Amino acid sequence: MISRRDIASLVGMGALAGGAAAVAAPAAAQPTAGETTFERVRRTRKLRIGAVNGGAPYYYRDLASGQWKGFYIDICKALADELECELDVTETTWGNSVLDLQAGKTDVFFGLNPTPKRALVVDFSVPVFANAFTFITRKGFERKTWAEMNDPAVRIAVDAGSSHDAVVTRLAPKAQITRLKGADDATAALQAGRVDAQCLVFILSLTVLKKNPALGQFTLPMPIFSTTSNAGFRREADKTWRDYVSTWIEFNKGMGFIRSAIIGNLESVGVTEADFPPGVSI
Repeated sequence: MISRRDIASLVGMGALAGGAAAVAAPAAAQPTAGETTFERVRRTRKLRIGAVNGGAPYYYRDLASGQWKGFYIDICKALADELECELDVTETTWGNSVLDLQAGKTDVFFGLNPTPKRALVVDFSVPVFANAFTFITRKGFERKTWAEMNDPAVRIAVDAGSSHDAVVTRLAPKAQITRLKGADDATAALQAGRVDAQCLVFILSLTVLKKNPALGQFTLPMPIFSTTSNAGFRREADKTWRDYVSTWIEFNKGMGFIRSAIIGNLESVGVTEADFPPGVSI
């Protein structure tokens, strides 16, 4: 992982010295006027993140221990350790995660797909990994391409405002698109037979089907379209915090840690690399 020397080279000795001076103050001290997120994290020694319960393998709260788990929890713990910080987890939802960033409730949220609308209000890191768009379809539904999905006879469920919603709206606008509050609601609509398919990124499709194989079948529509999973940040003029996290992500991708965290947590929900469709990888 990145050493303290690497941090110094990233942000400059002046910024690091200012952060070190702030750390010497009591953690409960009020933030100074104009304090950046990077300065606040360094001063308080606390990294505040959002997490979505029930979002396995990204995030979930273990029922037995009450502890947060998932590959983004493992990744955030490693980031906090690098910064010599305590990890402070706030429960949120996929829909509220951007609002929490804007309100200053969290310092970073991992798991945002960068869309043009989101980019109007928050900043993004470099990609953590790529994630192809797929469908869970009812048994016997044999459409295999986006062109075949773009048909008024096809009923598709999505979670409103998500990247799933955006890609279906763009690539299958003629379909009957049912926009529901959350991904679980879309899955329930598929299970009840109210729709023919649910759009999900492949990691989530595989996870859902491992839990409930009778729900339907996995479909990777051609051609393959993908999004990326990134970290999101509150928009501020100083980009030190965004740039630091991006550098940390790139370093740990290169060292294999990011991939290891993702694969390990997928295996914990029963998904292995053998389940990945041809042409798709982390």
